[in-house]
Amino acid sequence: MKHPTSRMLHAYWERLRGERAAPERSEIEPGEIRHLLADSLILELDMATRSATVRLAGTRVCALYGRELKGETFASLWGAEAPDPWRIVDIVASDTLGVVAGLRGLNTAGEAVDLELLLLPLRHRGRMQVRALGTLSLDSTPHWIGLRPLVEAETTSLRILPGRRMEAAPPARSALRGPAGFPGPVRRGHLLVHAGGRA
Repeated sequence: MKHPTSRMLHAYWERLRGERAAPERSEIEPGEIRHLLADSLILELDMATRSATVRLAGTRVCALYGRELKGETFASLWGAEAPDPWRIVDIVASDTLGVVAGLRGLNTAGEAVDLELLLLPLRHRGRMQVRALGTLSLDSTPHWIGLRPLVEAETTSLRILPGRRMEAAPPARSALRGPAGFPGPVRRGHLLVHAGGRA
């Protein structure tokens, strides 16, 4: 992730989910991510019809496209028919993994801007594959943003974020004994503590 907005949202999402595959939609506290809200997206997913609808779009995201995006399809961010929007949603929903995509957006005058899209899975009332949380951030701020809206985009890069790895339990050490009858080392977090006598 190149953009600080993506990194901050990802860190917040990781903290909320803990050991789960994804946090609940109701756990998202807008006040805790208020500085990210302008670049944020929440999608409603319908896996049966292979569609994703924008339920919430931040003010900067809407300003990029020159219109309110709530209720529009996620694919409308690309403008033209493209397989990429659904491919991204399918990875996030089906594999419960985050995705970071680089986009090149074009406005009505053919001017381009680079964007970073982060999309992460969310639970909604205990159900998976129904919501996704993300951000769409500008790499730079051209002078024409807000004057000439984006009309299409193409995906320039796609990266799947690694899933949570379950750590193996450390081997039992109950039978180990140290020198002079002291018990063997004991693990305390990331430290290995050796028992000793007084000097």
